[in-house]
Amino acid sequence: MATPEDRTTYMDHNATTPTDPRVVEAMLPFFSEAYGNPSSPYALAQETRQAVEWARGTVADALSCDPAEVVFTSGGSESDNIAIKGVALSKLEGRGHIVTSSVEHHAVLHTCEYLRDKLGFDVTFLPVSPGGLVDPVDVSRALRDDTILISIMYANNETGTVQPLEEIGRIARERDVPFHTDAVQAIGKIPVDVQTLGATFLAASAHKFYGPKGVGVLYVRKGARFHPLSHGGNHERGVRPGTENVAGIVGLAKALELAVDDMPRESERLSKLTQRLVSGVVDGIPDVSLNGDPASGIPGTANIAFHYVEGESVVLALDMEGFAVSTGSACTTDSADPSHVLSAMGVAPNVAQGSVRFGLGRSNTEEDVERLLSVLPGIVERLRAMSPLTPRKDS
Repeated sequence: MATPEDRTTYMDHNATTPTDPRVVEAMLPFFSEAYGNPSSPYALAQETRQAVEWARGTVADALSCDPAEVVFTSGGSESDNIAIKGVALSKLEGRGHIVTSSVEHHAVLHTCEYLRDKLGFDVTFLPVSPGGLVDPVDVSRALRDDTILISIMYANNETGTVQPLEEIGRIARERDVPFHTDAVQAIGKIPVDVQTLGATFLAASAHKFYGPKGVGVLYVRKGARFHPLSHGGNHERGVRPGTENVAGIVGLAKALELAVDDMPRESERLSKLTQRLVSGVVDGIPDVSLNGDPASGIPGTANIAFHYVEGESVVLALDMEGFAVSTGSACTTDSADPSHVLSAMGVAPNVAQGSVRFGLGRSNTEEDVERLLSVLPGIVERLRAMSPLTPRKDS
């Protein structure tokens, strides 16, 4: 058993990532000597203004868009809200129809439910395949004359399943419907090109790719019609008023720059580690199943169901052994209900409750995976021995 002095082997990179030391170094001057308000006219402030615009250009290069289409926010959830509610508010008099999926992050699901329940918009929540994929044909069939927005995430935060966004984006363009995607789990892990995707809005969050918490980005295609949620100054071109978080914005851009540069090598490395983890679990532990589409997933994510046990018990037992993993979205940790993502995929409630998400990242090594595989079978065996759900052999 691990002791408190032992270093935790962190395997929950979908929840958050440690801030890269190079990112921290880039941020530090903007907490002290370069502290001017970017909106002020004097030289000290212009230094911070230049830093913000460097960051905007860096993000634009990564997303293949114009710097004027990049808006800095407090994170992915705010970016999602600005896009979805912003489009809805621009259509408030006539209301309208929104198409999304049943496996979206709660920042999207709860926003759409709010618009439906409080403001009278109609929302279609599309089903997904057993692997968690949205069928573009379903998207096309769901569209109506009064559809004002399509919102489909890029990569799922619980299973890692990557959606067929290029096909969905093509449908959106053909039908002239704005298209929003929550790309929080995709940015920094797989290439993200807003032109190829055909996105009108795209949301991202720095702390998912080794940047600081509390800062995100929203891509807004030129000409997109929507209303801002907040009002004040003309910061961020009036989309998101308020004095900019300069240190955070610089950190986001530096982290994204590093992630994009390292993506080919890191993607291959994490794919191999994930394959080894999954094969080791499947070969070494009976009665397990993989949640998600094996042919379509972001590198580093594996969601595995351990039948007859509670996933939370597996997480706690692994914590005692020095491993940090999770049962799913960090945003729903306090909920006892089965994952809405797994439920939408048709996973039985008792199987969903036994699911654990492993999120591998930069700090993880082959040795980490092998050590995990050395302790995990014993943990599951002990828990099954105590579980009333475990089938008993005839005596």
